[in-house]
Amino acid sequence: MKELARYLLKNAYIDFEGGIALDEVREYLREDDSREARMLLAKLIDDGGVDELMVTIADCLREYIPTGIREETVEDQLRIYSES
Repeated sequence: MKELARYLLKNAYIDFEGGIALDEVREYLREDDSREARMLLAKLIDDGGVDELMVTIADCLREYIPTGIREETVEDQLRIYSES
């Protein structure tokens, strides 16, 4: 059982339910005037949408599956993405 559990945990992946458009991201960031929010929005505009963000964030969060994914973890990954 332990080996199977390790295998499943190692091979789990994250997928976001539904899609999100750039306009929706703008709405979520509307009241956030932080430098990070502005950088993220600028990066998404340069990227031409949110597709790359969603794939990158899901991939980066995989390593946190064994220990748990908290809101702060997602925020950190969004910050890292916007700075890349």
